[in-house]
Amino acid sequence: MTDTQTLLTRARTHRDSGDQITAARLFAEAAEREPDATSILTDLALAQFHSAALTAAETTARRLVALAPADAYAHVLLGRTLARQGRHREAVPHLRLATTMTGEWADLLHESEARAATTA
Repeated sequence: MTDTQTLLTRARTHRDSGDQITAARLFAEAAEREPDATSILTDLALAQFHSAALTAAETTARRLVALAPADAYAHVLLGRTLARQGRHREAVPHLRLATTMTGEWADLLHESEARAATTA
């Protein structure tokens, strides 16, 4: 049986080599072992996002936001995932919160705001 740290090392190696699908699978296995580890969930959501597993990325990002509501990057992950699915109205509050918290990601916020306005 592989320990969690070994899984994470392998997942990061795959992620760094561009194999997001394998990375997501390994991060998911690590997250099953440590379901409240926000760092693992962040890596998992990002790998899912980059592998276009958007439903899974949304689920993981929502879990991350629930566990760490003050984590601006968790809101960015959720907002980006929603926006990539064309759900800009849902993305805007998360991106706005992240931008307000950090001063970063204003470009993502403005893009989703503009797209949300055109689909109104």
